[in-house]
Amino acid sequence: MESGIHMGELPGPVLLSGASGMLGSALRQALAGQGVAVRQLVRGAVQGEGQIAWAPAAERAVAEPSALEGCAAAIHLSGASVAGRRWTASYRREMAASRVETTRALAETLAGLGRRPEVLVVASAVGIYGSRGDEVLDESSQAGTGFLAELCRAWEAAAEPARRAGVRVVHARFGVVLGRGGALAKMLPVFKLGLGGPLGSGRQWMSWVSLDDAVAALLFAARTSELTGALNVTAPEPVTNAAFTRALGWVLRRPAVLAAPAAALRLVFGEMAEEALLASQRAVPRRLLDAGFRFGYPEIDGALRAALA
Repeated sequence: MESGIHMGELPGPVLLSGASGMLGSALRQALAGQGVAVRQLVRGAVQGEGQIAWAPAAERAVAEPSALEGCAAAIHLSGASVAGRRWTASYRREMAASRVETTRALAETLAGLGRRPEVLVVASAVGIYGSRGDEVLDESSQAGTGFLAELCRAWEAAAEPARRAGVRVVHARFGVVLGRGGALAKMLPVFKLGLGGPLGSGRQWMSWVSLDDAVAALLFAARTSELTGALNVTAPEPVTNAAFTRALGWVLRRPAVLAAPAAALRLVFGEMAEEALLASQRAVPRRLLDAGFRFGYPEIDGALRAALA
């Protein structure tokens, strides 16, 4: 680790939203394994110890904000799936509400606490860069254009109340997280049948990160006081979609040569195909590497083997 970088311990519980998803569940297990208490924000009825009910759309998002006092860090992972379905007007509103409105509600709640967490780590996405061809994208790169880029900008801006209140805010810009669930789970049935292949030309760049490294990066960001602002949470070796499909086919011992034509993807998925499936984002984790973070799975073959083990 470079000199001048300070990675401390978490001196109290971690407040976590989105704990039921693939990434949130893995993070919760990692924290428990390290003996760190978790206070989990849940919608609806509280069903277990450490859970705190919240309603982000309500005037008072958390009925008893004092329940959040004393947390060392807050990690906010909520958000409806970008590739969950076609981007209808109603689903666009759902994606925005699940990201922007929940982030704003949490940031405002934290800003009003007497004892605020030292850091708020908020999930974001490399979609903020738009589709950029072969351009290498680090945290200094400008935001792109399109619905997803605009959504990510609003998502990150929604954490401003916490930053103004003195909380260190980190925007974790994720690539595709490779674990047993998520995007990989949707691909596996087709690839196991030998029917997988590149999307469109396959030349578009895909930024990805293993689930283990995504969890480790979140904890690293929470514990490293020098990290603030944008943080690409992606493996150091992005791959083209064609290279990814070849690697997945090799790991599964199945052919992966049946390309899905771009025109057909656009017909079925509309704008989502253009911005999520065919977009090219060659993002690299410059700030994580400069801070001394070491990836357990820097290359795609090892990450896929670990995800499918």
